[in-house]
Amino acid sequence: MEFDVVLKPYEKHVLDNGIPVYVVPSDEQETLQLELVFPAGSWYETESLVASATNFLMKNGTSKHSALEINEQIEYYGAYLNRASHHENATYTLHSLTKHVEKLLPTLAEVVLDPAFSEEELATYKQNMKQRLVVSLQKCDFVANRYIDKYLFGEFHPYGRVSSMMAYDALQTEDLRAFYKKQYTFNNCRIFMAGNLPANIIPLLNQYFGSSEWNGRSELLRPELPILPAEEKKHRIFNDENGVQGAVRIARPFPNRYHPDFPKMLVLNTIFGGYFGSRLMSNIREDKGYTYGIYSHIYNFRQSSALNIQTEAGRDVCEATVAEIYKELDILQREPVPEDELLLVRNYMIGSILGDLDGAFQVIQRWKNLILNDLDENYFYNNINTIKTISAAELQMLAQRYFNKEDFYELVVI
Repeated sequence: MEFDVVLKPYEKHVLDNGIPVYVVPSDEQETLQLELVFPAGSWYETESLVASATNFLMKNGTSKHSALEINEQIEYYGAYLNRASHHENATYTLHSLTKHVEKLLPTLAEVVLDPAFSEEELATYKQNMKQRLVVSLQKCDFVANRYIDKYLFGEFHPYGRVSSMMAYDALQTEDLRAFYKKQYTFNNCRIFMAGNLPANIIPLLNQYFGSSEWNGRSELLRPELPILPAEEKKHRIFNDENGVQGAVRIARPFPNRYHPDFPKMLVLNTIFGGYFGSRLMSNIREDKGYTYGIYSHIYNFRQSSALNIQTEAGRDVCEATVAEIYKELDILQREPVPEDELLLVRNYMIGSILGDLDGAFQVIQRWKNLILNDLDENYFYNNINTIKTISAAELQMLAQRYFNKEDFYELVVI
């Protein structure tokens, strides 16, 4: 079956102060999504957890309104204001009915331009996050995720650094304010919009975000940080003596998305463990019944990525699960993928992409990922071409290059 995949283009506007606005309009429904993106992830912090705490507390009070008042203003119009902090970027995303956006923009601007970072809000945040950490540390899968990233990237690298009681205790309002002032500036802001947009949306954005050089100009240098993976590759951790399940993680470093093997590896990974009909699922879930689900995925980090196989299995079958994972890696190295299986995976991947492009909100997310990583539509279409044309022989060579047992970190937490 031949699918024709087309990435709908975006419109670009520039606010008076230079902020770029990327827009995918649609009149299907009376809703819109407006996202402000800043280079304010953990990559840029000098003290642990400052990036995520800053992002979270911006919404928890300004010089004019409390956290409760801000939430009431947003909920009154049936809207959502979500925040997120990742490794590279941090975001504030407004989901709203089109007719209410003019009423909501002042609140959004206040949150982004005038956060208070009060001592009371920080104290509450620290207490809540520490309580959540205590609960999470009892869960084997949470512990496994922390350790595998530490082994892959090193505990001092942003990709491998983890939260701790000490790091939460060390958070200070002046550190949050300093991080905010440096990262959340007009010249580091990018805006992505999709949906049914009012005719005056660009003048409105100019009014609230484009009319001044808010927070001043901050020229950011992206530091190149050394990756220091663990030397020992095989790890067993005892975490919950009463638990009935263990967490299995098998992972290896892998080049980032700019490497020519990356799009090819997405196909091989899908065959291996990337969807419900994968080799790992068929063997370890369907045949052996060791787990409810097992997946492998490729991290999409900017500096470096990793291939990570993860599952939770009964304590008594964790070691058998590890052995079966290696067996499936070995089969892909020794035997070419049958044509019918490759065709099925091609159709599944193209179908998934078509589903991901169904609607303006999904299309702007695809463009956002390309733009934030300095890529264009050629990257997207090259990936589609790779899915359609990669051969079983190429996949076998790829498996022989990247599926060697000695390259993987192996962790079981029980």
